[in-house]
Amino acid sequence: MPISVSFDGRPFHFIGVGGIGMSALAYILTKRNLPVSGSDVRLTHITRRLQEAGAKVFVHQEAANLDYFLPTQVQSLEASVMAPVDPGSASAMGQSLVRRQLPQVICSTAIDEQNPEYREALQRGYPIFHRSDVLAALIREYTSVAVAGTHGKTTTSSMIGHLLLGAGLDPTIVVGGEVTSWGGNARLGKSPLLVAEADESDGTLAKLSTSIGIVTNIELDHTDHYRSLQDVVDIFQTFQQQCQTLIASWDCAVVRQNLQPQLTYSLNPHSGATYWVTDVSYRADGTTATVWERGKPVGQLRLNVLGEHNLSNALAAVAVGRYLGLDFADIATVMAQFRGARRRFEKRGSYSGIQFFDDYAHHPSEVRATLAAAQLKVSQTNVTPIHKKGDLSVADSRRVVAVFQPHRFSRTVALLEDFADAFGDADQVILTGIYSAGETNTFGISGQQVAEAVARYHPRVTYGETLDQVQMILEEQLMPGDLVLFMGAGNLNQVIPQVMAYFADVEVPSLQEVC
Repeated sequence: MPISVSFDGRPFHFIGVGGIGMSALAYILTKRNLPVSGSDVRLTHITRRLQEAGAKVFVHQEAANLDYFLPTQVQSLEASVMAPVDPGSASAMGQSLVRRQLPQVICSTAIDEQNPEYREALQRGYPIFHRSDVLAALIREYTSVAVAGTHGKTTTSSMIGHLLLGAGLDPTIVVGGEVTSWGGNARLGKSPLLVAEADESDGTLAKLSTSIGIVTNIELDHTDHYRSLQDVVDIFQTFQQQCQTLIASWDCAVVRQNLQPQLTYSLNPHSGATYWVTDVSYRADGTTATVWERGKPVGQLRLNVLGEHNLSNALAAVAVGRYLGLDFADIATVMAQFRGARRRFEKRGSYSGIQFFDDYAHHPSEVRATLAAAQLKVSQTNVTPIHKKGDLSVADSRRVVAVFQPHRFSRTVALLEDFADAFGDADQVILTGIYSAGETNTFGISGQQVAEAVARYHPRVTYGETLDQVQMILEEQLMPGDLVLFMGAGNLNQVIPQVMAYFADVEVPSLQEVC
């Protein structure tokens, strides 16, 4: 029985394989020709991609799924695997075969002992690992770049993966979002390089020992796990100790006060960072800036992604590329082609003069950054006035309509006052009930209370408890020229197709939209 994750041919079984982090690891292992199975409660395009790669995916969770890699002729030996035997006997040979077939069971923090597969794995004595153990084992095998931080991990790791791929370095990539550049949330490369998103949410960041570490920022989040900002800082300090080289944003005061990175980056030309920018232009179609390295200008960077936060993320990618020896001109060429990750200010469609965007923002800082990008987008977007069915008059509005679903009771309570004034860049705010993410509401908090808190700072707030109510509100209130931004880490984005379908059915005599 292995005491650590093994890539020697033993099978893997992922409980909850459809999750964005779990599926990325399962995909890499499958592409490495290791036997992989997994289970989830429904099929998605992510699980279908795993099936196409060769993984066995069960669309239910039950104890019998753990038998998939056990050959019938040796299942009877399973119960006696741990019994001492003569090493040269036929029984020992059979037990060795069983050991090879016993799956290494992988789960995330979301899986507990109520899960039937987890309970069965415990009862059978199968090796059980957290998904972070698999990631840590992979990172040790590569020259690795691990991207950590409270915000910006997915975009920054995606940018770095895109850069190294575009530069011909053929990296292996494991991120928490889907990226067009490689058609998913993971790819297996042939080089010694690996780019990974490093999650701090449950403290497992402390397991990772990486060649290059990135810290984008440090704030209090995941209050179901951390009691204070200092607890979060402690995890990042442990991560720092396990990085051969640390690259960090010098714009974050908490980083400056608590970490000692070898390389830094900043949007402030007077910060003293290794990399900074001047001549910055933020536009609706992207961003341009002159990049400086150690006091010397190295060239202009052009980005398709919007806003200050994404320019900062891009500087982290520049720092990695330069550390690995890439010419800045090559970096700039590849970075200009990056289109973002799914659910990071992702445009879902445009109907009746209304633009629909989806974003994973679920922390006050993320909400502010995303809304600032949205305001930038509408301020430079031209929309032809359009007549809608019914009595809605011609409109030439350019509003940002923020639709927000709070995520987790613990986070909402801890950050309620910060959420309250986070919507300043929205012209209209629509809030819905809190997505529990499996938590029990022992805090007495409700979505209505969040709406009331936001209303203390914002004059136009509407509350709809359910997704159906949110859909009705949007159908009544959206106007041509609006940019509607759905934000949250829960299931809010499930309503987007229905709302778009409603406005797609509106009779429009003409529509010219420049985005």
